[in-house]
Amino acid sequence: MLDKHVILGIHITDRLVHVSSVQTVLTEFGGNIKTRLGLHELDTDYSSPNGLLLLEFVGEDSQCDAIMDRLSKVEGVEVKKMVFDHP
Repeated sequence: MLDKHVILGIHITDRLVHVSSVQTVLTEFGGNIKTRLGLHELDTDYSSPNGLLLLEFVGEDSQCDAIMDRLSKVEGVEVKKMVFDHP
């Protein structure tokens, strides 16, 4: 059983340009990503240039720090972390 839930929020600007770099990092840490949810505006004539990914991350704190560091180095990417501890 998990002792905490770690959620990473990843905001990507100009996502069509930066998405391949982000995907490379996500693939490298794929064994640590339990849940992935992508949010962006979409219409028949319009696709938002910005996007938001929510990841449920499992693994050691050092691995979480590593993915956050790698993602933060991608131009146009901002990463934030939420931790929900179990009592």
